[in-house]
Amino acid sequence: MHLLIVEDEKSVANQLKALLEQEKYRCDVAYDYKEAMGYCDEKRYDLILLDWNLPDGSGLTLLKELRDMEIATPVLMLSAKSEVDDRVTVLDAGGDDYLCKPYSNIELLARIRALLRREAPQKRTVLESGPLSLDTKSKEVKVNNETVTLSPTEFDLLELLLRNKNIVLTRYQLNEHLCREYSSLKQSNILDVHIKNIRKKTGLKNLIVTVRGIGYTIKE
Repeated sequence: MHLLIVEDEKSVANQLKALLEQEKYRCDVAYDYKEAMGYCDEKRYDLILLDWNLPDGSGLTLLKELRDMEIATPVLMLSAKSEVDDRVTVLDAGGDDYLCKPYSNIELLARIRALLRREAPQKRTVLESGPLSLDTKSKEVKVNNETVTLSPTEFDLLELLLRNKNIVLTRYQLNEHLCREYSSLKQSNILDVHIKNIRKKTGLKNLIVTVRGIGYTIKE
């Protein structure tokens, strides 16, 4: 899971990053409004931890702008403001949860787990594996933020494998996904050709793992 921390106090941000990385989350840190917007333009995150007060703007304004851009990433607002009205304002602006400072690490981690559970894999529009990302909405594939052009069939095949990471899909399942008339494909190497093309175009030879005698998989 890839998280973005938006916090202007560097000591607090670094402590939070260390805590989350200890829990096996990948984290980027933005120390102000402008830097946070830059990260959100370049990357897709599973969750954003957002401080209300930023040196060059408001976390609340940033939240509204993200929602106006149709970025649906869950946002957990962190603030010293403890009034009920403040929490309501955040939720009305599109925030998913609100946690008052100071907070306990146990509660923070529990809130994060709860928000991440809401993001069911089938609802996610961006699927990732290492440096590769696939956006099911825009139909874009990127490796290290560089666009890779795949054919529609290659895109569909890669999406299927990404949605079933760590699961070995048999040649029958993959061929059936490519063409319902499986009988015409039993002796064909078309699946192997598509896999070869995906590996070549992405430059990621080890992205798709061959399981001899069975099929293919993408391992996390």
